[in-house]
Amino acid sequence: MKEFIYSRNAVYETLIAKRRQVFRLEIAHGVQEKGRLLQILEMAEARKIPILRAPRAGMDKIHPGHQGVILEASGYPYQNLADIFDLAGQRGEPPFVLILDTLQDPQNLGTLLRSAEAVGVHGVVLPLARAAGVTPAAVNASSGASEHLLIAQANLSQAIEQLKEAGAWVVGLDQGAESSSPSEVRLDGALTVVVGSEGEGLRPLVRSKCDILLRLPMQGRVESLNAAVAGSIALYLAYLERTKRDPLVK
Repeated sequence: MKEFIYSRNAVYETLIAKRRQVFRLEIAHGVQEKGRLLQILEMAEARKIPILRAPRAGMDKIHPGHQGVILEASGYPYQNLADIFDLAGQRGEPPFVLILDTLQDPQNLGTLLRSAEAVGVHGVVLPLARAAGVTPAAVNASSGASEHLLIAQANLSQAIEQLKEAGAWVVGLDQGAESSSPSEVRLDGALTVVVGSEGEGLRPLVRSKCDILLRLPMQGRVESLNAAVAGSIALYLAYLERTKRDPLVK
């Protein structure tokens, strides 16, 4: 299956990652070939990827946010949980995994993938159905971070059991009264963070599989955080615990 990856960062990272088969690069007529776009062109020429100068009107039909560049490539190369475990082993680190339970919005998915890549998550697990996948929209929303992540699609209940067998502590995000605050939850070591859908949160079965539920305390008037924001905060808290870093020090 072929897809059209659009926007400069998404196309650039796709070419850098070299995980997809690439068929053609389209560049809009009249666009200034400098900066990130020049880098894209140089990589395409070095790899002998066909380059087509195309009218903007035709590219707009693919997606209006193309930023003057579209890459025709193969579909996203999903991995499996074993690949994620292998990557953690290669890095000599305890597994750090993000599970997304039926997240629907590609923008939220992309935001969480970008956060996951930034904090060193070894892999992300998505449900087999009823959830956003790694579409071109999600690639764009992640600024191409998806291309550097190992992302698997699996039965979440079974995946959680496998992660537990590997020694991972499974922490589900939930704003319920029975949930624990960050000071009560260990976020270092082998860890799986589970984020629910935008409207309903964690499904009952997935919630029941978690070792503990984490509540992010808030002082404002807004009832709860967006799923992508809450998940990103939880990932960063885990990153600080795993690296024992001061958030104000690089």
